[in-house]
Amino acid sequence: MKQSAATIEPRTARDVVELQDVTRVYRMGDQDVHALAGVSLTIERGSFWAIMGSSGSGKSTMLNVLGCLDRPTSGTYHLEGKDVARLSDDELSDVRLAHLGFVFQNFNLIPQLTVRENIELPLNYQGIDGAEAAERAAALADKVGLGDRLGHRPTQLSGGQQQRVAIARALANDPAILLADEPTGNLDTATGDEVMALLDELHAQGKTIVMVTHEPEIAAHATHHLHMRDGLVERIAHNDPAGARP
Repeated sequence: MKQSAATIEPRTARDVVELQDVTRVYRMGDQDVHALAGVSLTIERGSFWAIMGSSGSGKSTMLNVLGCLDRPTSGTYHLEGKDVARLSDDELSDVRLAHLGFVFQNFNLIPQLTVRENIELPLNYQGIDGAEAAERAAALADKVGLGDRLGHRPTQLSGGQQQRVAIARALANDPAILLADEPTGNLDTATGDEVMALLDELHAQGKTIVMVTHEPEIAAHATHHLHMRDGLVERIAHNDPAGARP
């Protein structure tokens, strides 16, 4: 019987991601641009990664590949044991919905929907609605400190509160990985610190997080720093977040 993309099983209990010699080549005019030039990487379950690098280093492409928003040109990407690089578009959509959560710099909330309705969206796409979806959304809103804002719309919230809603929505499907693209990029320092404290709490609870950032003080929250240059992994540094910040 064919295995559904939404029910893939981990290759090991420890590893959630395994990239082997992954490339991503874009054709621009008559030139091939190697956004990823042969990346191999293993991400353990429960780790917190910060991807860093200058503009054009490949960090955004890396996040897009990890998030199944882009396909490798060559190489393999095992997500919880299945080579998702070989799946169809429909199967990739199922994987994103069932196994990945996304947090964006611009929040990407739907302004016409309430906090509860925004959080419910991934559940609705999975066929969960009504009382069960509402109950889950309320619990997630409580988790991010917005249990009293369920009926508010994004325009009635601060930037930090909107990002908390986005994090709650990303957690709705209990993803294998939480992917965050510059999650504090549109926030002031104090509000960004609050959002990072929430990500720290989620990591402490066992969530696997991969975050793109250009800010060393934000990267200091992560347990692993992946530095990219010219589409390659330049170096990986292990970090003690507790010791890195006062």
